[in-house]
Order: sequence, then C-alpha cells, then structure tokens
Amino acid sequence: MQKYEQQEHILEERNSYSKTDHDATFMRMKEDHMKNGQLKPGYNVQIGTENQFVVGYSIHQRPGDTSCMKDHLEELKSILHGKLPENIIADAGYGSEENYDYLQEKKLKHYVKYNTFHKEASKKWKDDIMKPQNFTYDHENDEYICGYGRTLNFLYERHQKSDNGYRSLIRIYECLNCSGCPHKNQCVKSSDPHANRRIYVNRRLNAYREQARRNLCSEEGLRMRSLRPVEVESVFGDIKGNHGMRRFLLKGLEKVKIEWGLHCIAHNMRKMALSTE
Repeated sequence: MQKYEQQEHILEERNSYSKTDHDATFMRMKEDHMKNGQLKPGYNVQIGTENQFVVGYSIHQRPGDTSCMKDHLEELKSILHGKLPENIIADAGYGSEENYDYLQEKKLKHYVKYNTFHKEASKKWKDDIMKPQNFTYDHENDEYICGYGRTLNFLYERHQKSDNGYRSLIRIYECLNCSGCPHKNQCVKSSDPHANRRIYVNRRLNAYREQARRNLCSEEGLRMRSLRPVEVESVFGDIKGNHGMRRFLLKGLEKVKIEWGLHCIAHNMRKMALSTE
C-alpha cells in the first residue's frame, strides 16, 4: 500500500512515469524506428518564435499539445515581462474551446486551426449529409433536421472536463425515430437495433471555430498561416536535424528546461552570427 501511494504521488495527474526519470511521461514519438507505436519516456517541448528566433519556450509533461497552450503562453508572458505577442499562430493540435476561450479573454489576435479545418473545405465533407455540421438547425424549436428529413430533438445537457479542468457544455440531440430509414445502418453506430441517431453539440466551440475560420481565411490569415511552418518547424528542424539534438542528456524537469534553454540560446546566437555576415 505504501508503494502504491508513493507511485500515486510521483504520477500526480499523469498516467505514467519513467522509473529512470520520474518527471518524464511515456509518449509516442515521431521517431518510431520500430514502426509499432512504441511508447518512450519524454517531455513535450513548446517554443514561440519570431523571424526564426526563439523568444520563449516551455517544457511539459503532457503528451498532447492541446492542453499545453495556456501554460506555454503564460510562461512566455513571464519571459517577456508581462507581454504577449500580438498574433498567435498555431496548428490544428491547439484548436480547442479552452484555448480559443483563453485567446479571447486575453484579446489576442489568433490564427489557430482546428482538427477539421481543411476537411470542411472539401467537396466530400460538404456533400456528406450524415455529418451533424450539415444538418439544418431550427432555432425556434431548438431542433436539428438531418439530411434525410428526420427531426432530432434536444434531450439533455452535460459537462465535459478537459485535462486542465476546463468545463465544456455539451447539448445532446436525438432523432425521434430512425426506423424505416434506408441509411440507418450507416448513420447510427450503435449495435442496439432500436437505437436512434444522436448528435453532440458544443455551441460555444462551434462559434469559436466559425470565428477561427474567418480569421484563417482572411487575407491576413492566409499570410499568417504561411509563416507557421517556416517559423516553428524550421527552428525544430535546425536544432534536431542540423545540430543533432535528438534526445535530452539530463534527467528531471528542471534540468531538462535548462538543457533546452541552452539549445535555444545557441540557436539564436547562430542566427545572429549569420545575419551579421
């Protein structure tokens, strides 16, 4: 029992840790030499760049990028003496309700994709009448009408909590009767033959996504989007590919922060030296 409590103390809010480095969490790495999705102990590194100079960084114990954005920006804020960049550009891994809410609260211009951003522009997506995004919504009666003319009525609300404790409000709608619909087997995933189609609607997230799409598709948004792979990915590529930083040599969160910080300083110094030649 004592050993179990000790392990729980080491884990804190994580679901794994390494026996050789208690601060490291098991994650799936991009470098998977065995091609089997092997988990390895590691850290999630986040950086902020401007003109390919690293202006701030943070090290996280969570494998997913989504839950790291707020902490990363707060860390960046402390580095920049209470200021944050005017524009935030990030890929679809950061497009959550929690992050959009934070960006709006801080009044930051943002160009942050979400996971279905590119798919929604495709003809296949737009023509798929089984997708809830393509259902017709009746504001007056608070109900959805599917592509086959069946009505989905509001059932109940529930709250969903993120890894950071952020609570989202989800509204559940269900079709009155899917029996007799020739497309039921494709539309209803439940194995219960009496089940009807249900959809889960996050109105707040949908509104944020609509705003994000407007930002991303604007003239300025197109320009900003083109900068992200040149900015961040180039820096990671230079540090990892050109200068061989493939793994941390030190153990422990604080030591890893120092080690990565030294790599960022070295990168910036190389950039400065090249720019003055």
